[in-house]
Amino acid sequence: MSNTTAAGPHTGQEVKDSWVPMIAIALGQVLMSFNVASLPVALGGMVKSFNVPPTTIATGIVMYSMLVAGFVMLGAKLNQRFGAVRVFRATVLLFGGAQVLMTFAPSATFMITAQGLSGAAAAAIVPSLVALIAENYRGTQQATALGALGSARAAAGVAAFLIGGVLGTFIGWRPAFGILIALSAIVFVLSFRLKQDHGRPEVQIDLVGVVLAAAAIVLISFGFNNLNRWGLAVATPAAPFNIAGLSPAPVFIVVGIVLGQLFVRWTKRRQEAGKTPLLALEVITSAKERAAVMAMFAVVALEAMLNFSVPLYIQIVQGRSPLATAIAMMPFNLTVFFSAMLIVRFYDRLTPRQIGRYGFMLCTVALVWLAFVVRNDWSAGPVLIGLVLFGIGQGSLVTLVFNVLVTASPKELAGDVGSLRGTTNNLAAAVGTAVAGALLVGLLSTIVLGRVAATPTLTPEVQAMVNLDSINFVSNDRLRTTLETAGATQEQVTAAVAVNAEARLRALKIGLLLMAGIALLSIIPAGRLPDYKPGEIPDPDTTPPAK
Repeated sequence: MSNTTAAGPHTGQEVKDSWVPMIAIALGQVLMSFNVASLPVALGGMVKSFNVPPTTIATGIVMYSMLVAGFVMLGAKLNQRFGAVRVFRATVLLFGGAQVLMTFAPSATFMITAQGLSGAAAAAIVPSLVALIAENYRGTQQATALGALGSARAAAGVAAFLIGGVLGTFIGWRPAFGILIALSAIVFVLSFRLKQDHGRPEVQIDLVGVVLAAAAIVLISFGFNNLNRWGLAVATPAAPFNIAGLSPAPVFIVVGIVLGQLFVRWTKRRQEAGKTPLLALEVITSAKERAAVMAMFAVVALEAMLNFSVPLYIQIVQGRSPLATAIAMMPFNLTVFFSAMLIVRFYDRLTPRQIGRYGFMLCTVALVWLAFVVRNDWSAGPVLIGLVLFGIGQGSLVTLVFNVLVTASPKELAGDVGSLRGTTNNLAAAVGTAVAGALLVGLLSTIVLGRVAATPTLTPEVQAMVNLDSINFVSNDRLRTTLETAGATQEQVTAAVAVNAEARLRALKIGLLLMAGIALLSIIPAGRLPDYKPGEIPDPDTTPPAK
C-alpha cells in the first residue's frame, strides 16, 4: 500500500488528519469481532436456552465465518463500484438488523440465520475498512491506523469475553448481542465523518468468479463442520446422502478445493483478457505474499480452535459460569491485545521471517505446555502461563502477516488486500472451529467407547440410557441426572461419571497436542516471509510487480 505523505505548505511536514473517521472504522471492526467473540462466551447459555448440543452453537460461528469468507471478494468489488462509504453505511445497518434477530432468537435456527445475515454484512464491511483507511490517511498516520485496526480486533475480543461473561452470568447471554444494536447505530452516525468517495462505475463484477469462490468456501466449510456428524469416511445415518457408503463430508472438502483451483485459473484468464477480476492476483503474486496468507490462515485457525475448546471445557464440562470463562480466557485475550500493538516496535530489530518463526515456535511450546499441565482448574498458574505464551505468539503473528500483505501492495489494490484478508481470516475461523468441534467430539467418542468396554459395571442397559451412538460433551451433573432418572444404580452412575470426566480431559489434552502439531508445521510457511528490515533493500521476490 502506498505510504505517500501529504505535506503542509512551505513546511514539508506531514499534514495530520482528524482521527474521528478512524473511530468509525475501528468500531466497524469491533462490531464484527465482538459478535464472533461473544459466541463462545454464550455457549453454555445458548445450549440451555435452545436445548441443543455445543456443536450446534459452533455451527452459528461457522455460518458467520463461512459467509464472510465466501462473499468478501464480492464485497470488495461492491466497495470499488459503489464507493466504500456507501457500502459501509448500508452494511452496518444490515448488521444491526441481524443483531436484533440474534438478540431475540427463539431457537437455534434463528440464531444460525442471524449469524448468516451478520456474515453477509461483514463480507462487505471487511474490505471497506482497509479501503477507508487508505482513503482517509497517509504516511505515518496510515501505518498507525493499520495497527489500530489490528488492535481494535483484539480489544473487541477482550471486551466480548469480559462484558459477555458478566452479562451472561448475572442476566443472560442475549444482552451482549443487544449492545451491538446500539453500537451499529453509533457507527452509522460516525460514518458521515468519513471522506466521501464516489466509486468507479466502470468496475465489473465477475459473477462466475463469485459463484466459484463462494461454492468452494461453502463446501469446504460445510465439509469440515460435518465431519463428525456425517462421518469422517463411512457415512453415518445422519448424513444427507452417501456415495457408495462414503460420507459426503470429505467429498465436499475435496470438491471445494478443486473449485478453488478453478477460481484461480478463471481469474487469471479474466485478467489476461483485460477484464476486472474478482480478486487481483497481484496481491498473492510472490512467494512471500503466499507465505503470509498461509501463515495468517494457520494462526487464525489455531486461535479459533482454542477459543472454542476452552469455553466448551469450562462451561459444558466444568459447568461454570460465562464469567468464569471470561476470567479464564482474559490472560490470553489481554496478551493478544498488547502483543498486536507492541510487536511493531520490533520491526526495526527483527525481520518478518524471524518474527514469524519465533511466533509459531512460541505457539507450539505454549500448546504442548497446556496439554501437559491442564487439569480441572483453568485458573491454575501453569495454565495461565501457557495461555499468555500462546497469546504473545498469536497477537504478534496476526499483526505481522497483515502488515506484510498491506505493505506489499499499492494503494489501488487496498480493497483486494482487504478481501484477501477477510477471506483468509474467516475461512480459517470457520475451518478451525469446525475442526475443533469434530476433533474433540471424535476423540471423546473413541475414548468413551474404549473405557466403557473396559468397565463391567456399565452394562448394555446402562449404555443405552446415555445413547453411545451420539456421544457429545455433557456436564457430570446432567449425566448423573439422566442416569438416575432412567433407573441406574448409584454404582453405575459413579462409574459413568468417572468415565465421562476422564474421557473429556484426555480428549482436550490430545486436541491441544494436535493443535501444537499444526503450529509446528506452520513454521514452514513462516520461513518464506520477507527477510529484510525497514530501510533495507528487499530481495527481488519481495518487490511487488510493476503496474
